[in-house]
Formats: sequence, structure tokens, C-alpha cells
Amino acid sequence: MISNRELFLKNTAQTSNSPRLLEIERAEGVYLYGPNGEKYMDLVSGFNVSNIGHRHPKVLEAIQDQLNRFMHVTVYGEFVQAPQVQLATELLEVLPNSFQSVYFTNSGAEAVEGSMKIAKKYTGRRQIIAAKHAYHGSTQGALSLIGNDEYRAAYAPLLPEISFIEFNNIDDLANITENTAAVIVEAVQGEAGVRVPSKEYMQALRQKCTETGTLLIFDEIQTGFGRTGKLFAFEHFEIIPDILMLAKGIGGGMPLGAFVAPKEIMDVIKDNPMLGHITTFGGHPVSCAAARASLKVIQEESLVQDVERKANLFRSELNIPQIKEIRGLGLMMCLQLENFDQVYQVSNYCANQGLIIDWYLHCETALRIAPPLTISDQQIIESCKIIKAGIAKFC
Repeated sequence: MISNRELFLKNTAQTSNSPRLLEIERAEGVYLYGPNGEKYMDLVSGFNVSNIGHRHPKVLEAIQDQLNRFMHVTVYGEFVQAPQVQLATELLEVLPNSFQSVYFTNSGAEAVEGSMKIAKKYTGRRQIIAAKHAYHGSTQGALSLIGNDEYRAAYAPLLPEISFIEFNNIDDLANITENTAAVIVEAVQGEAGVRVPSKEYMQALRQKCTETGTLLIFDEIQTGFGRTGKLFAFEHFEIIPDILMLAKGIGGGMPLGAFVAPKEIMDVIKDNPMLGHITTFGGHPVSCAAARASLKVIQEESLVQDVERKANLFRSELNIPQIKEIRGLGLMMCLQLENFDQVYQVSNYCANQGLIIDWYLHCETALRIAPPLTISDQQIIESCKIIKAGIAKFC
């Protein structure tokens, strides 16, 4: 009989020549389980998706309840569907009052696409500025914003009138002018290796956008829903963006994204042309039901309030000379090593010891740490022991 692994390699599109090939049969809490009794602690949360852990009971209950009612019924925006309406209402309740309208998508990349469209139409401008070393997704529009030629070149030509500035460089803000429709930045650069900007830079960016009539669009696809120690990372910088993009942690493990804006900005998609931005499965009722439950768990279990303490425990346990730097904000952390060979060897060692840890698209010399916010102190200590053993062996 052909194994699932062989079928995976034979029939499923591959994104690299060296996939991890870990076969997962089930998941629960902070653990993944293989078909032969393998058990892995997940320190990447499905890449910042499973903020409340895998298969949280309240999320499962919400999904089952919605399954008993209805699944897909029509394209997004036509029928009044309670899960969408209620989730939008609850999201706006935890956001600043300037955010008044939510558009649900299937993914973060789709949220990026929609945000670019409304920014251009609302401002009547065409130039969009992004940051070098940014990552916003793999669709053609989102790819146009990636500040790394290596990933863009093979798919050229991409969108025109995209410019790039150096992230966290105040001098570069002079490139933002009255011709700029929007500046799109990550609240914390994720795939660049967790680059945290200064409050001074973010406040200067907000001021420059305001002065030039440019929309400030924050990508909180990785940082949202408690990952950084605030419900949303823009709170750390004491600013409010004009448009907010969400995904990953929003859905409690289900596929969902969103972009949020003031009503006057969002309303540009209603006419000229009508149906200016549409989606079939965006805001799927089962995903929205799961997202409502996930947000409630984050709030009721006070997960955000404990993020910084847990992050500090990681830092204290991993205070060893072989780690050149620990960068991060909350439980979005990065362990800087010397080279990719060390990262690769340590990552493989950890997987063999039952610990999932990974690296970054634009920073292959660092290890990613982004566990579920529900991780316990004992699990943190156990995971750090494995990481330190791997580093001692290969660094």
C-alpha cells in the first residue's frame, strides 16, 4: 500500500525540494501527534495561527454548533449571516472607534489585496510604499510588496508604482509624498527575522502619512490577537492606522482574514463599479463562528496579560552565548545564530526530540519561536532544554 508520505510527494504540489515530511494525525493544545505515537510540542503555532492552541474545546463547540445550522449559502456580502455579523461587531468593540467596517476574506494575502484596492480608490492615487524585507503574502499584488528581489524577480512584471523604504529608518519617510496612496507596513517585520520598530519611528510614520493624506495600512496578520502582548501590536506604539489587516490568529485554526477601515474608506467598493471587491468563501460562517469563540477565549482566559511574563521566561532560559541575539515582542521571538547550517541542524535535532521550531523566509540564520499563548511554564522550560541541547551539539 502506498503511504500518505509517498502520496504527498507524488500528488501534492510541492513548495520546496526538501519538505519537512512530518506526518500529523491529530493535534491538541500545544502538541501535534503522528500516526505512530510521535508527539511534538509546537513552538510555531502553525505560523502564528493557533494562538489559543490546537483544537480548543470552545472553538470545536462553536464549529459543531454552526455545522448544525448552515455552512456556505451564498457569496459574501449578499445574505445576513449571523456568524459574520456578530464577529464583525465583536471585532469593532475591541478596536478604536475610527474602525467602523470589516470586510472578511479567506486569508491574509486577500486582506492585503483588498486593502490596496480601497486605498487607491479612496485617495485617487496610485503609488504604494512598502518596506524592504517585508512579507505580505504570495498573490501577485501582495508579492509586489515583498521587499526582496529574489522572491519577486521570477514573477515579473508585478504591480507598477510600488516603492520601498527602509523599515525603522526615519530619514526614509521623506519618500512619502502627496502622490502616495498608502504605506503598508508590518507592525513587526516577521519574515525578516522579527524586527521590532521603535515607537519614535512608528509615530513619525503616522505623522508623515497624516501630513501627506496618505493612508497608513498596518499588516497585523502575524502580530494580531495577543501575539505581542497586546491584543493588536499597534497599541505598543500608541498610534492608530487607517486600515488594519488581519488573518492567521483570527480564526482559532480555521481559514479567515479581514481588513478593517473607517466606513467612508470601505464604502468605495459599493459603487463605480458596484461589487468593487467580491469573494465567494470569504467570511465563511464556520470560520467566523470559530473566530468568535477564539476571541472570547483570548479575553476570558486573560491570555494576553501573561504573554510578556512567558516571553521573559523564554529569554531567561535561553540566555546562552551561542545565541547572538533574542529579538522579539511578546511571544513573537527570534533566536539569532551564526549561519543557516546551524539553524537547519538545530531545527532537525529539535524535531527528532519532539519539538517543532523553524526559521524565517528572509532570515535563514535565525530560529522562530511563536508558541500558542496557552503554553505553560513547564512546557517552556522543557522546550528550552531541547533547544539548548541542539545548540550545544551543532553550534
